[in-house]
Amino acid sequence: MSFEIEKQLPNELGRVGVLTTPHGAIPTPAFIPVGTKATVKALLPETVSQIGAQAVLANAYHLYLQPGPDVVDQAGGVAEFMNWPGPTFTDSGGFQVLSLGVGFKKVLAMDADTVQSDDVIADNKDRLALVDDDGVTFKSHLDGGRHRFTPEVSMQVQHQLGADIIFAFDECTTLLNTREYQENSLERTHAWAKRCIAEHKKLTQERKHRPYQMLFGVVQGAQYEDLRRKAARELGSLDFDGFGIGGALDKNQLGTIVSWVNEELPNNKPRHLLGIGEPDDLFIGVEKGADTFDCVAPARIARTGTIFSKNGRVNITVSSFKRDFTPVEEDCLCYTCANYSKAYLNHLFRAKEMLASTLATIHNEFFIVSLVAKMRETILDGSFFEFKKEFLGNYYGIK
Repeated sequence: MSFEIEKQLPNELGRVGVLTTPHGAIPTPAFIPVGTKATVKALLPETVSQIGAQAVLANAYHLYLQPGPDVVDQAGGVAEFMNWPGPTFTDSGGFQVLSLGVGFKKVLAMDADTVQSDDVIADNKDRLALVDDDGVTFKSHLDGGRHRFTPEVSMQVQHQLGADIIFAFDECTTLLNTREYQENSLERTHAWAKRCIAEHKKLTQERKHRPYQMLFGVVQGAQYEDLRRKAARELGSLDFDGFGIGGALDKNQLGTIVSWVNEELPNNKPRHLLGIGEPDDLFIGVEKGADTFDCVAPARIARTGTIFSKNGRVNITVSSFKRDFTPVEEDCLCYTCANYSKAYLNHLFRAKEMLASTLATIHNEFFIVSLVAKMRETILDGSFFEFKKEFLGNYYGIK
């Protein structure tokens, strides 16, 4: 397994490279669709491959609860289990354990202006997760059963899931936590990182019948420059194969925070920006040195009838599309645009047909995967900044 940098973006941290895994190479930068429960919702794995996706990311928390990591291990790992031909990622489960645990689900309190506290819980929610220095005790969101994740358990689960790239167990705080809590959490995450490395090395020796898995450390620190830089330096000195940039952050500071982190991390190791999937955020992430990205957004918004286009998002369910027999994007090469009209998608959503989600998700995943692939192409040919200006101008209607 290796990571090679092919070209650096002039005067910026962004770069083009190739991340090689036992199940294939990933040309970077690349967008990785999320297959939370070993499936990208509404799509066949073969379809995900056909849209150009280089890899998929599954979630350790959800697969731990159902069907269980032992089942996936017996199948030969998550790629074999879901009939996926390429590389796979699994996150550590930390985000889900802690975000579900405080009731915020997919969003970890992104409003930084709210009053901060050491004990954060969403309104009208019960606490489902309790953090201590050893790990996290939590209740299943499925049946209320009691479970416990430690760094060692997360490594054990992820080794059974068998992904090519796995992440160290970390505490994912919210922007509502106080500065003091963020400092304490960072120390806890650093201690957990060392424990993850030790358990990973032990399991790698015990499981030589499986291919080597790259272990990424996760940089936290919320919106604080000194904490982000400290975390990046400390994790960068440890024996990780790459790094994830995670945690709650103010989207308005995304580029600044990613820059802080990547200025400190080793330049020769890959960096994954967790949970980022909007076009403008992807441009920022690529420019500031992230190599791979994942996000549920393209598939999630597709299921509500929201479609990406070069001129911005389109709500395909509105009545104006009832007799519009043109494709969502005239020049789009995805299967949906090549074969189906806006009128047909409008009909499917209004009729609540399952095919609606499939066709919309094909387009949205293709749109984002292709967009990041185009960023790679334009870095190589020297036109990245021109492409960024043109694309975002059209997307947001800026002349």
